[in-house]
Amino acid sequence: MKFAVVAPSTNTSVQPEYDDMRPHGVTNHFSRISIPDTKVTDDDSFMVMLQSIRDATFDAVDVSMSMEPGCLIMGMSAETFWDGAEGAERLHKRMLERTGGIPVIMGSTALDAAIKSYGGIRKIGIVTPYMPVGDANVRKFFEDQGFEVVNLVGLQSPSPMMIAHETKQTLKRAAIEVSEGVDAVIQCGTNLAFAEVAAIAEFWLEKPVIAINTATYWHALRSMGISDKVYGYGRLLAEF
Repeated sequence: MKFAVVAPSTNTSVQPEYDDMRPHGVTNHFSRISIPDTKVTDDDSFMVMLQSIRDATFDAVDVSMSMEPGCLIMGMSAETFWDGAEGAERLHKRMLERTGGIPVIMGSTALDAAIKSYGGIRKIGIVTPYMPVGDANVRKFFEDQGFEVVNLVGLQSPSPMMIAHETKQTLKRAAIEVSEGVDAVIQCGTNLAFAEVAAIAEFWLEKPVIAINTATYWHALRSMGISDKVYGYGRLLAEF
């Protein structure tokens, strides 16, 4: 099974995390969405970054299609939540048109599927690296899906590249902060290196803690009929 993965050129977390989760016989092939490492200080500069990603995504997809992948994984996050559930559906349709019908896995809908696989989750806490405008779209998506967003922490990382430099201690504290009064903790933002933190936090908090990269890779595997269990990244890959 060949997975094509498109991720922003500033992203240094998706590739190593996906590779660590890769079962024998599955290969990951990355195509970079070329963007500058612009400073992000407010909603306006966040939108400049997002537009850079939008402008270059299809070129990266086109390059990745030349090796005839089994499916395409979108290793980028914010755009997949934009305008809530309707926006996610529109994006998925556009991506399928671009891939010629090759399955497309997106972070937003993968997280929705992952949450539902646990069962019984209604109230969630969310961690993101975003500015408020990004957080608002993440909140809208999950509320559209019927979840109650009780807590949300946006780390407001200073640039797309610097998202990956948020420390494990910062991520741990954010997970704890949003864990009060919720059924599960959810993390968005594919350049946050959260997969290992999520597995540890899930054990100590005694509730589901779902990293977007774990959910997206899990959803790609299961959607393609690959049922291998992968250990070290929490219950999702090990049990479902």
